[in-house]
Amino acid sequence: MGNPLKKNAGMRSRKPAFAQTAEARTSVELRIEKMVQGGDGMARLPDGRVCFVQGALPGELCKVLLTFQKKDFTRGRAVEIVEPSPDRVTPRCPLFGKCGGCSLQHLSSEKQTSYLERVERENFRRLAHADLPDDFKIHVGSPWGYRNRARVVLCENSRGNLSQARYGFRLQESNKVVAFENCPVLTPALNEFLKSGANGLRERELNIFDNGDGHVSYYYRGMPEEEFKKNSVSVTTVCNRKIQSDASVFFQSNLGLLPSLVESVRKAVEEGIANGDASDAWLIDLFSGVGFFASLLCDKFKRVTTVERDEGCLKHAEANLLPCRGKTLLENISAPAEEWLTQNVVDVPATLIVDPPRTGLPPEALEAIVKSSVNRLIYVSCDPVTLARDYAKFACAGFSLKKAEGFAFYPQTPHLEMMFVLNRR
Repeated sequence: MGNPLKKNAGMRSRKPAFAQTAEARTSVELRIEKMVQGGDGMARLPDGRVCFVQGALPGELCKVLLTFQKKDFTRGRAVEIVEPSPDRVTPRCPLFGKCGGCSLQHLSSEKQTSYLERVERENFRRLAHADLPDDFKIHVGSPWGYRNRARVVLCENSRGNLSQARYGFRLQESNKVVAFENCPVLTPALNEFLKSGANGLRERELNIFDNGDGHVSYYYRGMPEEEFKKNSVSVTTVCNRKIQSDASVFFQSNLGLLPSLVESVRKAVEEGIANGDASDAWLIDLFSGVGFFASLLCDKFKRVTTVERDEGCLKHAEANLLPCRGKTLLENISAPAEEWLTQNVVDVPATLIVDPPRTGLPPEALEAIVKSSVNRLIYVSCDPVTLARDYAKFACAGFSLKKAEGFAFYPQTPHLEMMFVLNRR
């Protein structure tokens, strides 16, 4: 996106609306009403404007430093907790509040899911104009040492000496980097890999992946092919099935909780076939990545199609689906999901799984699904906001919500994975 001031260079420049002016950085005492999407607390200023407060919990009385002001809302940061919530705890990590990763370490791990559930129920009601089912459940796993995948950034010492460098994470809202000795949410294998010198690597950015068996693979931009084959590719066992991937592509970051998602998707697939809402004629896995869901479910279908635009993912999908070849008609399609859907007629009640990026389903893909013969859709989402938006469109097109589940893949953060099962009415 270009500089918005450059277009009118002859005009007198004005201060951007997002600037943190001296007027914005004032302090005020506020009572926090609730938590909102993203993990901030929400309060109201005396003039009625909403204020989103970083580091605050519902019910707390806080001194808040305002850092951003507009006519209809403000943002701030809790600098003193006058009356703390009983759910507040001391953050475990000394970099909490600096590192751009975890943002909920001040909230008891045992309470995080109940807070997130309240946030998502309110979001769904506000955005989709509907209620999540009463039996909506959030699956949880270990709150610490769970993250098996991360991107770390090289830190130089003050003189730029790479021989004394360590890896770290970026600071909040900054490109600067803060080094860490031990990250409490990373798996022990990843922490040990970084402590031991990361194989002597001195790349600016490094993707690292723990396959769950103590093997750490890594990837950096420009990695030579032979090194890539040796040190980036890995195999992970999920629900007794070996899944191949590499450290350059997306793979779920919480192997401990991943089987819960697999079982929920598997159950939804089996129920759809059993009650006739879908059939075993065709499984379509959109945004399929390395063919994760397709490889775990292919033995239930006569035909399986994976659709993924990333060529690196498709190579792994071919390997992961190899055990089903000869038993099932397999297609690994290299194309954007919306493009494939609009060019291919789905005229049978296929089982459809979609796992799109945070932006949700492209409008063309959603429209194509509505026009197809698909009667049952399993939607896996990493962004509850775009999921609620897409559900509202499906509801208008005649789909109803049959099942909703959440998966707390990222404890100590406000992020939540969700799975919806949608049926045509």
